[in-house]
Amino acid sequence: MAVYFHGESRNFHLSNDRISYILTVLRNGHLGHLYFGKKLPDRESYNYLLEEALRPMTSNPYEGDRKFSLEHCLQEFPVYGSSDYREPAVEIREGNGSRITDPRFDSYRIYSGKPRLEGLPATYTECPGEAETLEITLRDSVTNVCFILSFTVFRDYDAVARSCKICNNGTEPVHIERIMSFTLDLDDNYYDWIQFSGAWARERFPEKHRLHTGIQSITSARGHSGHMHNPFLILKRPSADEHQGEVFGFSLIYSGNFIIQAEVDTYGTSRIQMGINPFQFSWFLKPGETFTAPEGIATYSSKGMNGLSGIFHQLYRERLIRGIWRDKERPVLINNWEATYFDFDEERLIDIAKKAHSAGIELFVLDDGWFGCRRDDTQGLGDWTPNKNILPDGIAGLSRRIEEECGMKFGLWFEPEMVNKKSVLYETHPDWILQAPYRKSCHGRHQYVLDFSRKDVVDYIYSSMAAVIKESRISYIKWDMNRSITECYSKAYPPEQQGEIFHRYILGVYDLYDRLTTEFPHILFESCASGGGRFDPGMMFYAPQGWTSDDTDAVERLKIQYGTSYCYPLNSMGAHVSIIPNHQLNRSTPLSTRFNTALFGVFGYEMDLTRLSDREFMEIKSQVEFVKEYRTLIHSGTFYRLLSPFENNEAAWMVVSHDKTEAITGYYKILNDVNAGFKRLKLAGLDESFQYTIEGKGIFSGAELMSAGLVINNPPEQDKTASDFRSEIFLLKSQK
Repeated sequence: MAVYFHGESRNFHLSNDRISYILTVLRNGHLGHLYFGKKLPDRESYNYLLEEALRPMTSNPYEGDRKFSLEHCLQEFPVYGSSDYREPAVEIREGNGSRITDPRFDSYRIYSGKPRLEGLPATYTECPGEAETLEITLRDSVTNVCFILSFTVFRDYDAVARSCKICNNGTEPVHIERIMSFTLDLDDNYYDWIQFSGAWARERFPEKHRLHTGIQSITSARGHSGHMHNPFLILKRPSADEHQGEVFGFSLIYSGNFIIQAEVDTYGTSRIQMGINPFQFSWFLKPGETFTAPEGIATYSSKGMNGLSGIFHQLYRERLIRGIWRDKERPVLINNWEATYFDFDEERLIDIAKKAHSAGIELFVLDDGWFGCRRDDTQGLGDWTPNKNILPDGIAGLSRRIEEECGMKFGLWFEPEMVNKKSVLYETHPDWILQAPYRKSCHGRHQYVLDFSRKDVVDYIYSSMAAVIKESRISYIKWDMNRSITECYSKAYPPEQQGEIFHRYILGVYDLYDRLTTEFPHILFESCASGGGRFDPGMMFYAPQGWTSDDTDAVERLKIQYGTSYCYPLNSMGAHVSIIPNHQLNRSTPLSTRFNTALFGVFGYEMDLTRLSDREFMEIKSQVEFVKEYRTLIHSGTFYRLLSPFENNEAAWMVVSHDKTEAITGYYKILNDVNAGFKRLKLAGLDESFQYTIEGKGIFSGAELMSAGLVINNPPEQDKTASDFRSEIFLLKSQK
């Protein structure tokens, strides 16, 4: 791993044992891009990759020189209006209205490690020598605004992390109207674009199309990353699949409004960009102030999409998730929401918890409805004081009983960013919500969004939450967020700063998370936003796991978890077994299949165990034992997708231990069929020379299982197990 600089060619080369990222200083002082992909040997100059040619209708920066034009250069930090007509990485508006910026190379430095981004989530390093960072400063000589670009290459991860800081060293304020965290210009457009889109209860479904001329993008303008599009993109060669071929991945470590786009010009050049959505964004930057953009991650794999996912899983699992819960086994939990909704009192909760403990479950989570006047979703949000009518000794008393009487840890639900109008908080501070002057405000789920761009609001919510936590025995917090932002206006800021509020809001969320996780490092936080509405890398920096979706149906979860796995590791995905008929689809699936799906995530239950039959309860007891035995393998092993539920009537995936001596495979037959043929399921990631024992199947070499496959037998039609929504788990064990 190294960062090289060659003074004569002004080439910078970032590399580890597997990838190279090469850039150069163009002759006009702007930064050019030369290469990103499989490792190349270092050499004095790769400038032969720069191409200059006379083209009609081209603008040229130098008088008399018709060959050099930014319109036809691959660039790292492009600007609009100085011979490049494509979308820029940055747009600065001066006081005189000019939007022309000329960021020229000023200086650079190379150093070991990676700095933390002020107030923002980002990847990090722990040990000396595991990363090197290149920092390049560009300067606009007219405004004296500087742009500090940071590029980090990791020793153990095939990824480049990039961020940008803008410093106003001039004498006049400027407006930042666009800032991209990462721009990558590619020399062709022969790629499939794969985005991850959907809606509530069907999040992160992959959608593919061929990259084409013009602009294609995914965005959010909802104030959060959203259910509709995830801040993650894959570009793959058309011949690449899960197991082979060239693939690029782009991930933005941010939880607010974002954009990821590709612009393909009519010469076949592709410009990939990701950053804060410029729609309704501007930042008033005074002299002496700085602005830091979120971090973007770009990865490269020559081993297909499973290879790319493995890079993201390892990087985010080991160098984005933080704290004691990063490497700790996550507890098996039970959440009371689908069991009781708002209809509970303390004794009913205790009954459920005692039954759960007898099944081996380790954590009881009390969901919505424990505070203020909250007996339905129209009231109480914002008043984080326990309702003594249903909890006589408050959360302190209940949490003590859960630990002492039930032998379990205790978890609690909050929705700190919201308020109902029927609440003490709103009656006291009606000006604390985001709302435009003299205009009606939209509600969502009868609630309004608190103005987290304001420090006094964040301070109040922090104090309210901390008071409950300090007096109680809380080991887990589920942080919910159940509506998007509308009427994004803050009374606390002047007109010229209203374009900052969306971003300042998410900075307020990060600030609250940072304070709570710092003061209460023992608590496991789970991020939730109506399920998967803020399932993004920014949240993972503070909350090591997220509620993957409100949809708990096992069949739909196959798709949701399959799509989510392209970027996010299994130990970040909350996955629970719920009751039937399912509350989202009214579908009934076998308890075994509900378990076999949820097994490949952070495992829990959403049901009242006191209402199960003895047979069902004993099945759950054995499920919990199985999870405890294999959760370390599932959460830390290498994950492979085998059969896609988006393309087949089947789905399959597997996790392999790092030493390849253990593996666990899940196979799912969605709808039954009649007189079906035999199925061979080809496994992945095993050692070809190892002999693997599969209970009920036999002993096979890794080579056989990956090339010939594992035979999957369909039960005969008269067998009662031959039904819809059937699934099997296969355990593979070997000695080296």
